[in-house]
Amino acid sequence: MKTTIIGIAGGTASGKTTLARKVYEASQNYGSVVVIKLDDYYRQISGLTYEERTKINYDHPDSYDSDLLIKHLNDLKNGIPIEKPCYDFVAHNRSDKSVLVKPANVIIIEGIMNFAIPELKDMFDIKIFVDTPDDIRLIRRMTRDIKERGRTLDSVVNQYLSTVRPMHLSFVEPSKKYADIIVPEGGNNNIAIDFITTKIVNILNNSNDQN
Repeated sequence: MKTTIIGIAGGTASGKTTLARKVYEASQNYGSVVVIKLDDYYRQISGLTYEERTKINYDHPDSYDSDLLIKHLNDLKNGIPIEKPCYDFVAHNRSDKSVLVKPANVIIIEGIMNFAIPELKDMFDIKIFVDTPDDIRLIRRMTRDIKERGRTLDSVVNQYLSTVRPMHLSFVEPSKKYADIIVPEGGNNNIAIDFITTKIVNILNNSNDQN
């Protein structure tokens, strides 16, 4: 099986997840497609208390177990299923659950640091960067973290100012230069979604022809 790996990067709450989901939904009927979130590969830090875990900088490339993700991607390319870890944002730690992911013709990886980790960046055949204005991303993050992750307004603002914004400027924004495609507004950009879906469907059709 020939595997094409697509990386979707961009700032926090830029629309990466929505873009990945819509592209997946539009192309899955044409062949095997899977979506993997970089966030599920946050390092295991069970040895720390909850309070200690809340103070970690989760917006630095070193916060991810990129070696494990790269190993998993190589396994999938070689036809070997993986047990993908799952991350619990409420507990600020990797959960004890995992999800079986089988090899696929197209693997979509979405995460803020996809292109800021050199070894991971080099795994991508297609690199997409979702570019959304900072004020919109901040509002989206506040809404998401308070409603879905049990955070307070003060904790979201403090984290944004202390780590999210500085790390975005240091790592995420500079990594945009590696993108093959830049998508304004992420999941709300229907024209971009159509273009990306068409590319993936072509890849899947070519894979089916070769099988």
